[in-house]
Amino acid sequence: MRREGEFLGRLAIAAASWAVVAFLVVPLVVVIGVSVTKTDFLKFPPEGFSLKWYAALLNDRSYLDAFWLSAELAIASTAAALLLGVPVALVIARKRFPGAQAINAMFLSPLVLPNIVIGVAILQYASLMGFARGFFALLVGHIVIVVPYVMRTSLASLAGIEAVYEEAAQDLGATTLETFFLVTLPQIKPGVIAGSLFAFIISWINVEVSIFNSTTLQVTLPVKIFNYVQFTVDPLIAAVSAVTIYVAILAVVLLDAVIGVEKAATGT
Repeated sequence: MRREGEFLGRLAIAAASWAVVAFLVVPLVVVIGVSVTKTDFLKFPPEGFSLKWYAALLNDRSYLDAFWLSAELAIASTAAALLLGVPVALVIARKRFPGAQAINAMFLSPLVLPNIVIGVAILQYASLMGFARGFFALLVGHIVIVVPYVMRTSLASLAGIEAVYEEAAQDLGATTLETFFLVTLPQIKPGVIAGSLFAFIISWINVEVSIFNSTTLQVTLPVKIFNYVQFTVDPLIAAVSAVTIYVAILAVVLLDAVIGVEKAATGT
């Protein structure tokens, strides 16, 4: 009876897990399926197979500009998050000083604040400073929302290694920078890579922060999609959405190939 109960328990857990996976994957399959339909309207299952909507996407300069702007923002904000988040995580993990927890909470606060609130705040701040609604305002907003992801994974990795290795390296004559690049960074590399890929994806798909700081000449791909569906709904929007899905899947596959999804989840 006990083995039968364990089997039924495992079966129930497996069924629930597959149900969750299906709930998450089926909408993506529908979007990709609609993007290859031959019809001029949304239809699933797709009627025939055609790449004409992807061709239409490639022939639309506005979508290409939005794509490259999103890519530039994601790369630049991820790089800035690494330069800011990793050193801050190292200081918080290794040093004990008054206000450390407050600084940690401040850097991680974008995780609990709604992105739409952050977007409005960035718009107001940028307006006061004179750089509202431009690439720099977009970049600042994206840095704010992606830094916590780099910090969290870096902190998780730092919690799993002893500081004695760094102390030993400095006792042997290594400078602070040499200790970081030769001793600390190789040990926390999985967390850093995971954080950077998460940051890239979060920046790539962001709408709330971007919509407040975009202009007619500088609009990110998610905002372009958001504006488009308010007036027109056709398979072109499915093709554009499918491209964003491909980019996110590529990032996850890269994450799994480099360090593994399980390590990414724990940051160790």
